[in-house]
Amino acid sequence: MKYYSTNRQAPLATLHEAVVKGLASDKGLYMPETIKPLPKEFFDEIENLTFQEIAYRVADAFFGEDVPADVLKHIVYDTLSFDVPAVRVTDSIYSLELFHGPTLAFKDVGARFMARLLGYFIRQEGREQVNVLVATSGDTGSAVANGFLGVDGIHVYVLYPKGKVSEIQEKQFTTLGQNITAIEVDGVFDDCQALVKSAFMDKELNAHMKLTSANSINVARFLPQAFYYFYAYAQLKKLGKADQLVICVPSGNFGNITAGLFGKQMGLPVKRFIAANNRNDIFFNYLQTGVYSPKPSVATIANAMDVGDPSNFARVIDLYGNSHASIKAEIAGATYTDEQIRETVKQTYDETGYLLDPHGACGYRALTEGLQPGEVGVFLETAHPAKFLDTVEGIIGDKVEIPAKLQAFMKGTKQSVPLSKDFAAFKQYLLENS
Repeated sequence: MKYYSTNRQAPLATLHEAVVKGLASDKGLYMPETIKPLPKEFFDEIENLTFQEIAYRVADAFFGEDVPADVLKHIVYDTLSFDVPAVRVTDSIYSLELFHGPTLAFKDVGARFMARLLGYFIRQEGREQVNVLVATSGDTGSAVANGFLGVDGIHVYVLYPKGKVSEIQEKQFTTLGQNITAIEVDGVFDDCQALVKSAFMDKELNAHMKLTSANSINVARFLPQAFYYFYAYAQLKKLGKADQLVICVPSGNFGNITAGLFGKQMGLPVKRFIAANNRNDIFFNYLQTGVYSPKPSVATIANAMDVGDPSNFARVIDLYGNSHASIKAEIAGATYTDEQIRETVKQTYDETGYLLDPHGACGYRALTEGLQPGEVGVFLETAHPAKFLDTVEGIIGDKVEIPAKLQAFMKGTKQSVPLSKDFAAFKQYLLENS
């Protein structure tokens, strides 16, 4: 399979090249030349398959031409060493709990898959070291850092905005050491993302060190996220509730929902998607107006969605041939203030006993407001509520049990490198320390 750039000014790339480069030379994002539909028989029997079996069939459609079957199967099964259950909240709304992995966030799926695939390619090349740059607004950093921890031939630099991620999130990537370096940027997430993109475009840096990205701009990070959309469908089909399925995705950089849209193009029977935003409502406004107007991100209690210029919007546009009407036909939008998010967490907990995190709350509320009669909704609960401990406990007025995995991270000692948002300082640091 060849991969083209969304800007269409770069040469076609192999999967190997697309994964190792991360970003195309024209600053575009890589897209597969074809999206292979899955056969009807797969969907006929999907409810009888395990998560790993489903994921391998999907992965084979994406990567089977470029990775040997036994290698790909091992990568998929090793990645998915945890369940992603669809949990009933009401009769018509289910939570797809994506927080049962090592860092208790949905990004464990994409990060673990990418770490294993990139490791395979590096071993093929016999390279000494590849340097992974990743910007995070919260959960990406911990998932990528833990996914790549101890992987030979890879060093990870996690860039995060100072004072704008929760303490638990910060501890998950600043306490690891080994091949993980945390860089604390005096700015917002968009500044971190801009530093990463600038590094990829800098000729001197790229001559000095091999760079790639583990943000959702990398095809090996975002495509595997399609796995759990198929598994959600399988679980709802088993319950006899998949005929009019609506999936709501709390959305920040839009890699997650883009993976779901790829799933639909492969034949996944989803009636429609809803992209739920916090106050960073750039995509919501695009749906209303047809005009994409990025702007500086605003800090909210759903901090992993604090993105003012979503990278993967370029992929959504490309997927639908730059047709606003086509995008609007398949994706609805919603946007919520911090006050509305708090209200949703509190009310849902009081009425159902189900505890939402601030991001999942956006997804759940959008379904309560947007489902039509006969439809069943699944929202993505993207991280464990305990990752936002002070916020969630303050909302519900009750203690939240901290899972053992998180308690272990909290005992570690923070180690980070403070830097300004100036690219020259970041470049100088990389040149001197790699």
